[in-house]
Amino acid sequence: MASSLGRAFGQIGIMTACSRVLGLVRDIVFAIFLGAGPAADAFLVALKLPNMFRRLSAEGALTNAFVPSYAATMEAADDKAARHLAGEVQTMLVMVLLALVIVFEIMMPTVVTLLAPGFADTPDRFAAAVDLARVTMPYLPMISLVAFWAAIANAHDRFIPGAAMPVLFNICLIGGALLVPLATGLTNVERALPVAWALLAAGSVQLVTMYLVLQRRGQLPDFVMSLRVSPRARQMWRKFIPAAGGALAMQMNLIVDLVLASMLQVGAISWLYYADRVAQLPLGIVGIALGTALLPRLSKAEAAGHPDSVRSALTEAMELGGFLVVPAVAALLVLALPIVQGLFAHGAFTLADAQMASFALMAYAIGLPGFVLVKILQPAFYAAGQPGLVLRISLTMVAINIVGSLLLMGPFGHAGLAMATAVSGLLAAAIMLVILARRDRLGAAMLRPLARILLASLIMMLALWGLTIWLPFDNPVLRLVLYVGGGSVVYFGAAILLRAVPPGLLRRR
Repeated sequence: MASSLGRAFGQIGIMTACSRVLGLVRDIVFAIFLGAGPAADAFLVALKLPNMFRRLSAEGALTNAFVPSYAATMEAADDKAARHLAGEVQTMLVMVLLALVIVFEIMMPTVVTLLAPGFADTPDRFAAAVDLARVTMPYLPMISLVAFWAAIANAHDRFIPGAAMPVLFNICLIGGALLVPLATGLTNVERALPVAWALLAAGSVQLVTMYLVLQRRGQLPDFVMSLRVSPRARQMWRKFIPAAGGALAMQMNLIVDLVLASMLQVGAISWLYYADRVAQLPLGIVGIALGTALLPRLSKAEAAGHPDSVRSALTEAMELGGFLVVPAVAALLVLALPIVQGLFAHGAFTLADAQMASFALMAYAIGLPGFVLVKILQPAFYAAGQPGLVLRISLTMVAINIVGSLLLMGPFGHAGLAMATAVSGLLAAAIMLVILARRDRLGAAMLRPLARILLASLIMMLALWGLTIWLPFDNPVLRLVLYVGGGSVVYFGAAILLRAVPPGLLRRR
């Protein structure tokens, strides 16, 4: 029988793959109608704000602190106590976020100045970013509550509803982007306004959907209006503080890139964005899906005092992740320009934009194994009640990224920013690996499978390099399809011959 981790990863991975494919479609539409100019830069700054706080308030820090506490409460007490804990956390979450939205709406010009100081040189771009951010900011409490409800569903081994939320998000934003040509009376930098309103529509649809999912299962927490905080809630919030610091430190990497990129030439923010969106495809399908599946399982194992189960789950996750991520890195290094050109070089997004974005994509690809490992290994620390350790590692990442960005942006421009981010991710993953190995939460069982995976990826890389030379077609989209198809066939064929396919992918119920 396939392991519970394999099943959970399959459920989340399939839905995440659908959302990431739709995300690519969304970004292709963005590239066609917004390009990589001032309108795209302004919208991406506006979108960064709710996304950053969402990862702090729900998807990141709160989820990592809440799920272990929720699992421990169900293990030690009963579902009623766990539901009361969820109600307390939910109430505090909504109240704080609504207050935060009000403050940011008032102070938005100052906030945009801090996020993108380089926009001061282009007043139209700055004004558009402020207007767009005021529209997108109310998305924060919506998606934070959705992510919190998804965490409750995940804790009950229901992963599909939460994983489906990005699908709804991308459908709504694609619809908003398609309305851009119909939006008359807007200046060039204001053309992203329909997409900003579509973001609020997405939040509403996601909120209603998750509400119905939990209500039908009888798992929807009530709002607990009380000034007295229960001992379990106090314990959870104590874990949340260092977890929030760790999540904030991770977001600082992105903010550093945004601030410094705003000081480079117009388009740098967009080039980094499109490169990051391609790198996010394997990261989301593999790293985030495995991390989401691991957190409830590791939390239950730690609460029950089963370190062998923790070690087994991490080994299985790393083998699954390596099998899917290592070939992705090889392909991105060889095909960076064909990928960006085939996906985005249409309409307002020029071939020169594709060339610039491909430089950043190659840098992000180098750091992809580190990013994925961090997503896989972080849940082990949160499940063990050690968010403070994650915070210290994250702060180290930020320091490395800031120093690296300042050193590399001069000679390499926006690609130097991506390179510094990649290095910081690799070092953070290395630190986590060493700590978990010393604590006997990791073994050497996956080293031999990893060597086989590397060899299969090298074979695929050579095949792709040959295809880039010998393919007779000039159409970039057709060439990209052939690259993907040919590379996949070569890799999976080599993996089967070398016995590099993880057993969890071959088992059947």
